[in-house]
Amino acid sequence: MEKEDLKIVNRGLEDEMELSGYRLCRWKLVLVGLGGLCTGGFLFLLLYWMPEWCVKATCTRSAVRDAEVALLQSTVCMKPQLNFLGSLTPHIMGKYIFLSFFVLQKRYFTLHSTKYFWNDTIQNFEVLKGLEDLSMTCSSVHSKHSAGLNKNQQEYRRCFFGLNEIDVKVPSLFKLLIKEVLNPFYIFQLFSVILWCTDEYYYYAMAIVIMSVISIATSLYTIKKQYVMLHDMVAAHSTVRVTVCRGENETEEALSTDLVPGDVIVIPSNGTIMPCDAVLICGTCIVNESMLTGESVPVTKTDLPNPQQDKKGGHGDAIYSTEEHKRHTLFCGTNVIQTRYYTGEMVKAVVVQTGFSTAKGQLIRSILYPKPTDFKLYRDAYLFLLCLVAVASVVFVYSLEPVKEIIVKSLDIITITVPPALPAAMTAGIVYAQRRLRKVGIFSISPQRINICGQLNLVCFDKTGTLTEDGLDMWGIQRVEDGRFHHSEEKADDKSLFTTKFVSCMATCHSLTKIEGQLSGDPLDLKMFEATGWILVEATEEETAHHDRIELTYVKPPNQLLPPSVISPEQDMASYMIGIVRQFSFSSALQRMSVVVRQIGERRMDAYLKGAPEVVASLCKKETVPEDFAEVLEDYTKQGFRVIALAHRRLESKLTFHKVQNINRDQIEKNMDFLGLIIMQNKLKTETPGVLEDLRHANIRTVMVTGDNMLTAISVARDCGMIQPQDRVIIADALPPKDGQTAKINWHYADKPSKHLNKPTKLEVSQYHFAMSGKSFSVIIEHFQDLLQKLVLHGTVFARMAPDQKTQLVETLESVDYFVGMCGDGANDCGALKRAHAGISLSELEASVASPFTSTTPSITCVPNLIREGRAALITSFCVFKFMALYSIIQCLSVALLYSIGSNLGDFQFLFIDLAIILLIVFTMSLNSAWKELVAQRPPSGLVSGPLLFSVLTQIFICLGFQIMAFLLIQNLDWYSKIMNDVNTTLFFVSSFQYLIVAIVFSKGKPFRQPSYKNWPFVLSALILIVFLFFIMFFPIAEIDQFLEVRLFRIDLFGTKCLSWLCCRQKKVPKARYMHLAQELSVDPDWPPKPKSTTEAKPTPHLDDCSYQIEAIS
Repeated sequence: MEKEDLKIVNRGLEDEMELSGYRLCRWKLVLVGLGGLCTGGFLFLLLYWMPEWCVKATCTRSAVRDAEVALLQSTVCMKPQLNFLGSLTPHIMGKYIFLSFFVLQKRYFTLHSTKYFWNDTIQNFEVLKGLEDLSMTCSSVHSKHSAGLNKNQQEYRRCFFGLNEIDVKVPSLFKLLIKEVLNPFYIFQLFSVILWCTDEYYYYAMAIVIMSVISIATSLYTIKKQYVMLHDMVAAHSTVRVTVCRGENETEEALSTDLVPGDVIVIPSNGTIMPCDAVLICGTCIVNESMLTGESVPVTKTDLPNPQQDKKGGHGDAIYSTEEHKRHTLFCGTNVIQTRYYTGEMVKAVVVQTGFSTAKGQLIRSILYPKPTDFKLYRDAYLFLLCLVAVASVVFVYSLEPVKEIIVKSLDIITITVPPALPAAMTAGIVYAQRRLRKVGIFSISPQRINICGQLNLVCFDKTGTLTEDGLDMWGIQRVEDGRFHHSEEKADDKSLFTTKFVSCMATCHSLTKIEGQLSGDPLDLKMFEATGWILVEATEEETAHHDRIELTYVKPPNQLLPPSVISPEQDMASYMIGIVRQFSFSSALQRMSVVVRQIGERRMDAYLKGAPEVVASLCKKETVPEDFAEVLEDYTKQGFRVIALAHRRLESKLTFHKVQNINRDQIEKNMDFLGLIIMQNKLKTETPGVLEDLRHANIRTVMVTGDNMLTAISVARDCGMIQPQDRVIIADALPPKDGQTAKINWHYADKPSKHLNKPTKLEVSQYHFAMSGKSFSVIIEHFQDLLQKLVLHGTVFARMAPDQKTQLVETLESVDYFVGMCGDGANDCGALKRAHAGISLSELEASVASPFTSTTPSITCVPNLIREGRAALITSFCVFKFMALYSIIQCLSVALLYSIGSNLGDFQFLFIDLAIILLIVFTMSLNSAWKELVAQRPPSGLVSGPLLFSVLTQIFICLGFQIMAFLLIQNLDWYSKIMNDVNTTLFFVSSFQYLIVAIVFSKGKPFRQPSYKNWPFVLSALILIVFLFFIMFFPIAEIDQFLEVRLFRIDLFGTKCLSWLCCRQKKVPKARYMHLAQELSVDPDWPPKPKSTTEAKPTPHLDDCSYQIEAIS
């Protein structure tokens, strides 16, 4: 029954979960209650910490549809071989919704601010997100949802979607306190304090209580502050007044919290902060989306196309999606700067999603409920602690004392084994690293990832704005007439060119707008428009309201370009003005944008297109594209130029102004006339080559992921040093199945190889790089899965990559065990930045919610800085953990030896060791800053490694040896007195020196941290403590001796290092998949594929079985 009634919710998403149903059982509840009373509440605590046990202990299994309690288990985090369980939370279900006109019974539960409703049709729980659930077409948005909702419809929908608010509830201090105090660590501390009080260690117990109170207070203050900051950030614009349409011509004022999906709202002309996700159905908006993308360039949003109004029917009538139609969607939290409309109509939008289902809501959810970081260090740390507890417990088995004494002393030693300051000590390195990163302009919303940055061995870079300057410089133009290229021309603002279609295209095909009198928009558009010298004029609000069919924006040439006879008469001047009737915004997926324009005084309209040269050429008539188009384009791209192609089409006279407003872009962007090329120069940032060289010397792979042309990207990769001059680049050109033929990959060199590489020998592993386009990448993912991992092993340039393909690439690299970093400008890289182990956004915003790390300086120098600090923080965590482990073992040994003679350390001795030595040392040894340069060696990722364990074990045996030697030696001396507690005094001094020696030994410096002697707080603390201990040992002071209850060497690591080297010198079998692949491919005679060869996919009956064969073409 358990397997039969197991439901999967959020199938295929990153938060996919298994759901099983339970019903409360009375007799089980009674037994648990009795058990909790008998164990003094400990059973209740255990069930609180283990929700799965709680559900199984108090409930019986039932069908999900009849369940009262739901048990949810994450499938993403599951590891069946380890029987690992994800986050499990019980939820009571079965709730009623009351409406004014009838009672609706609907079963649901809430998890992470999301409601899951029971659906009888699919017999499972599902999330209702908004209008997208209806899978509505673009035409149905206009026909069925443009009128708005009446009051009853709105109230009904509000029952399911709730209020339109992103409610970040700030928990009360009492709730936070209870949650913090019930943490297993503090419960353990409480148990320890009670045990120490029974042994009359009152002062030590009091000190630990004070430390715990301070720790809890600090934690509560930090958590409360974070909640308040997040609440204030969300609440600042969460409630605004909106105008809602109720029917054809009826509107009413309402609060934004009352909005539900399906409502139609009016966007005010003076702008607003969007309170929800909504799709534009009428008008145009200029929007600042920096809150979502980190990109502060305003974006033009146009109304959703309505294919039904076109004469050709519903051709191209696509299903509406916020992702596919984001150029028509206004997202929650973004700032609408201004709106435009025509013929007196209002700018309207249909509400698509509300509350936590919106884009902003999803980002807030990701902050409130972050995915747990599964890092080997933390898993090993818990395992290591359990081992220490086990060792400590075994130590006392030898004792011949009564069972009661053994139990009490064993419990005492377990409390010693887990140090009170361990959690704070483990995070100290991360806190200090975060503080140092903030000083160099790098901010983090996920500090735990700093340690993971220390493991990065591959970094993906976006090109434009990341490796190269954000702005482009105009290099020249190359026009086409009669299917032939003209000679290249340097300027486009020449008097002889201003009447050409080429310059008209440059002046109109853009998304620029005027904000407070200043031109604003995409930097490429800005450079292109400025090169023409033309002037942009936008219609005023009065003009749009009083004139029918007036163009929203028009451009005109400056007076100095006009013939002298034209400058005076206004009617002749108007004949050169071009009005922009409709914009089809630039799409990363389509790699193009287009506009429909009309020259003043003419009836027929024109269409202009610009975009990637290959895309534009494919949409043009063949006879208008020059025969040498490919050669000319290749020549420019090899030199590293950014090339944009332009095209034109004269539209039919039957296309009226209103028809154009609803036509599909596919019907405009076809049968174009090729106009020519714009050549723009994208200069490398000055720091780029140096940073990439540092990463290369540190054995950190660098990969370019860009939306630019393939050959341009390869040229930039060579210029910046990502590809060395002598290395070859093999382009993988994958073609999908066509006309009954299987998918295939054509291999060829990007450029002619150098003379010294012409020998027909097998390429060395380090001498070749793969390059491919986004289209090829998609084909390889679909048809050549067995080749994919081999290709990404040496894939260096990935061009024409769409945003979702960048994310797929990061996932593929992680699948072969790379620790992947991603550095981008935050505009089209959001998915990849989130997916990578360490995403770094180069944005001016101090805290970008799209990326774990944000650099305020738009330079890739932040990448080595972050890796260096990550390595330093990781090594600090290792050093601190090893020191704390040795501290526990040393104290455990001392107490064990003293127990054997019926003694123990004194109250103030424990206090002095924990406060004066351990706390002081552990927080100062974490202050070592990062080493000044990256080295090829990488720090280990886990505690369970040969050299590290050998280091710890040898120190344990050395400390044990010296303590036993001192313990036996003191008892053989003539003046030894058991009554005077000589053994206690001896072991106190020996162990105190051992703590300091171990701290010095484990305080590792180069090659990841600065040497310890440069960490003056640590050196000063250690010196003061050593001097103090020597002083009270050789010059007894009665008051100090009485307080500490006492009466009156440097370790040679050469042998340890030699043994470690001898034990670990044998060649290891690589663990990471990419290392396995590299070993296999180094002896494969058929890899890399030879130039002028083709790899074909073998047709197989099984879809999952993707195989290939390589054939040489003569």
